[in-house]
Amino acid sequence: MRRDTFLKSLAALAAAGTLPLSARAAAALKMMIPANPGGGWDTTGRALGKALQDAGVASSVTYDNKGGAAGALGLAQFVNASKGDPNALMMMGSVMLGGIITGKPPVNLSQATPIARLTSEYNVFVLPANSPFKTMADVVAQLKKDPGSVKWGGGSRGSTEHIAAAMIAQKVGVDPAKVNYVAFRGGGEATAAILGGNVTIGGSGFSEFAEYIKAGKMKPVAVTSAKRLNDVPTLKEQGIDVEIGNWRGVYGAPGITDAQRKTLTDMVLAATKSKSWKEALEKNDWTPAVLAGPEFAKFVDDEFASLRAIMVKSGMV
Repeated sequence: MRRDTFLKSLAALAAAGTLPLSARAAAALKMMIPANPGGGWDTTGRALGKALQDAGVASSVTYDNKGGAAGALGLAQFVNASKGDPNALMMMGSVMLGGIITGKPPVNLSQATPIARLTSEYNVFVLPANSPFKTMADVVAQLKKDPGSVKWGGGSRGSTEHIAAAMIAQKVGVDPAKVNYVAFRGGGEATAAILGGNVTIGGSGFSEFAEYIKAGKMKPVAVTSAKRLNDVPTLKEQGIDVEIGNWRGVYGAPGITDAQRKTLTDMVLAATKSKSWKEALEKNDWTPAVLAGPEFAKFVDDEFASLRAIMVKSGMV
């Protein structure tokens, strides 16, 4: 094959996104993080960006934080501004599904392109260090006495900690509709509210509160997992039959080709094999939960249906 013909063929393959990663120039990626700085999506998105660069599949990654409405504001911006862009990614997860169910935004996750699930994490409920309560039993007793007096702080409406709070109320005989849930647009805001004693009890992914728990600024009283995490008792072992997990994933832009979707998927999978990503998993106590392709798309559909059923049963929708 003549050299000029070979180069033209190579260029055509690159344009179509069908070259193997090793033969492709590293891309300059744009990452939409539909939350304010300091929370789980922000931490995960920036860790993924670093891993993409360390794996040699991205030359650079720029970040755009757009918090609000459980990620729906960032989703709307991503859907409207990134159509057909093969270098655009967006963080998402179970919180976004819950927000879509409760908020019914004009945009839908189905307009974007599923790429991969990355991690799974369970929530921890904590008390401010100066709280008059010492245990989850104390909180439940007050909840039964006066539901509105217990302020639950956490992520946006429909977040896993919001759903867990409603489920806890239901399981202990309190109307979930009476739960006084205070929603924050990002983990940073929720953390500040807990540290300042502005909420009674707060919930989030364990990694977001770990340093404050270790420093004695927050007292962990329950986790939403089946087994103890860092020796924090589960809700189930405290007689509250609630277990709910939080997962995070990444989507591509609307309207990209199958070949471009495969390229992005291969890049993300390469990033999850990098040393940088493995270090992030260990540092943040994230459980690897990689799932890609049609299996991930089906998982999201199934998870949406499951979350909706839980939220209907808990009186949230």
